[in-house]
Formats: sequence, C-alpha cells, structure tokens
Amino acid sequence: MRVKPDAGVAALVASASAPYRAAGRFAWQFARGKLRRDPVFTAILARGLLGDSRRILDLGCGQALLAAWLWAADAAYRAGSWPRGWPRPPAPERYTGVEIDPREVARGRAALGKRAQIVQGDIRHVDYGPADAIVLLDVLHYNDQASQEAVLTRARAALTPQGVLLLRVADAEGGVGFVLSQLVDRLVALARRGRLPQLACRPAREWRALLERLGFATDTLPMSAGTPFANVLLIARPV
Repeated sequence: MRVKPDAGVAALVASASAPYRAAGRFAWQFARGKLRRDPVFTAILARGLLGDSRRILDLGCGQALLAAWLWAADAAYRAGSWPRGWPRPPAPERYTGVEIDPREVARGRAALGKRAQIVQGDIRHVDYGPADAIVLLDVLHYNDQASQEAVLTRARAALTPQGVLLLRVADAEGGVGFVLSQLVDRLVALARRGRLPQLACRPAREWRALLERLGFATDTLPMSAGTPFANVLLIARPV
C-alpha cells in the first residue's frame, strides 16, 4: 500500500539509519539527522535521479549513507510501503564508496558489512571502474581546481553512455548562504583533520560550464531547502 511522502520519508530514515547502531551512537545519530534534514536524499528518490542504476560510485562517501538509503528504499518498495507519486527506486547490485577519512570508513564498514564496498582512499587517485551513476556530494571544493577537473574527466570516462553524475556544490554567488556553507565546511574539516582547509569554490554557472566542456549535458536543481545554505545539485549526463 502506498503511503504519504512524509510518512514514507520518516520510515526510510528509521530503516536506513538503523544499521549504524552497530557503528556506535555517534554514527547512528549522525545518520538519523543527516538523512532527515539534508534535502538531497529525499530528492534523489522523489525525482528518480538515479534511474535504475545498478553500479553506483559514491566519491567522498563519508560513512556511506547513500548506500543505506538506497537499500532501505528498495526494501520499502518491495514491501509495498512506497510514497505515492514517487518513481521506483534503483536496486543497486554494486555500491562502491570512496572516503579518505579512516574513521568514516570504519563506521560505514561496521554498519553495512560486506554488502557495500567502502574504499579508504583519495578520490583523485583510486580506480573508478565502470559505473552507471557517480555521486559527488559536497566534496570537490576540498580539491584545487585542476584536481576538480581531473576528477570530473575521470568520472566522464567511467560512466556508461546512459549514466548520470550527481554533483552537489555550494554556489559561490549564493550570498550569505554561501558564506555560511563555507564556515560550516571549514569547521567540520578542522574538527576532523585538525586544520583549516583551502577551499576551491566556483559559481554554479562555472561548474555547469565545466561539465559541459567535459562532455556532459546538465540540469541544475536548488538543493538547500530547509537549510541556510546555497547549495545546488547538478545533474549531468554524457553526450
């Protein structure tokens, strides 16, 4: 039986965050809060942004929340408790996450076990392999502009012809929202790595121009609803 979207999201948050209890209280609480408050997770499902992607590469995956989210969605759909009006979610056969922080990797592995492949490494250097979907959420600005282009070039080569790249960035022309997002990013990096990072941000229009130059057709969605930030999601497909 189909359910109302609000009820469906609440059930998905509970289901997707539950495995993180095995990784400790912090991992579980973070999963619950992030999945509930970050609009990108709901948008990915409600808008069918990943289509029927089977091989998903999540670059800068953190504790691999996207994998838990998609598996919870597939289970809900099969159980008949899927939100009304939403398209069928993907049923990934292979999820590969890449994360540089060993603590995040450990939490993801403790929660998801062998079902997810979570690689500790630098997204600039690890092997990508073929993918139907590549996801980069709030990660590329930690790299310099040359590295950003190199990562996106490699992503373009790794994607299947019908694949999709989801890239969320903070719009450098987003005013106060952009300033707040930079502040949060710096504080998070300071807490995790003990230093303030150099961030290489761009206006959304420049990100879109870069993607198009690298062989993508792009659409842009605002992706900061319910938050004080100025985030956009770029949906890019090979052409």
